[in-house]
Amino acid sequence: MSLEKQVVLVTGCSTGIGRALVRELHAAGHRPFATARRLETLADLAAEGIDTLRLDVGDAPSIAAAVDAVIASAGRLDVLVNNAGVNAFGPIVETPIEKIRSVFETNVVGLLAVTQTVFPRMAEQRRGRIINIGSVVGLVPTPFAAAYCASKSAVHMLSEVLRMEAKPFGVEVVVVQPGGVKSSIADSGAQDIERFRSEASRYRRAYDGIRKRAYASQDNPMPAEEFARELLRQAFATPPPRVVRLGTGADFLPKLADMPGDQRDAMLSGNYGLDVTLP
Repeated sequence: MSLEKQVVLVTGCSTGIGRALVRELHAAGHRPFATARRLETLADLAAEGIDTLRLDVGDAPSIAAAVDAVIASAGRLDVLVNNAGVNAFGPIVETPIEKIRSVFETNVVGLLAVTQTVFPRMAEQRRGRIINIGSVVGLVPTPFAAAYCASKSAVHMLSEVLRMEAKPFGVEVVVVQPGGVKSSIADSGAQDIERFRSEASRYRRAYDGIRKRAYASQDNPMPAEEFARELLRQAFATPPPRVVRLGTGADFLPKLADMPGDQRDAMLSGNYGLDVTLP
């Protein structure tokens, strides 16, 4: 069985998974509310008859206003999809702290801020479902994406705890661990990686590996529309799955987590140019 005619709040809908998901939800007869930091990025979705709202996961008043608007319009909120996320590529010791902080503020703290705002509504109605978008690299330590890997690992653990804490109120939790899905997250996360090829970077000779890692998720990725269709089928099933894995590499990459550490390190280091002594 699958959930039907749900009121769904989705964060991070300006591109990629979020945008494809609200369209799929709308087509399937649900009532999605698409949100993004900049409302103008959702104009085409609004033109298609999809409800749109401004929501910045880093801004508490905008979160509260968006949730209030959903309740005022639909009378309830059945499902929250915490999809908003950012990336930052490069060696962790040369990535500016403000960029690392931004990744955690969006991917972890922002996710919790939206969840804390939505949860009382779901608890009052004694039902609801929270779907948190993690990543397969939250299971596997891939070079030059440490902040993203760590933030998604945090999402997984927080979700596991939340599942237990939310269950007494009838609220369910699903963790999604995507592999490669067609999106713009690589372009946005790789905006300033050119600095790692300059003489100021100790990793300049590994620049090709940094760039390779930045765009790894976009190497034969699953189309976002296909991902959204299958995500809706699995994540809206009853009873809910604990974990959903979809996308390119979603089956293979988690197996690396079970390899002996030295073997995994050697494989990943060789793949991204870290199997040599750098100057």
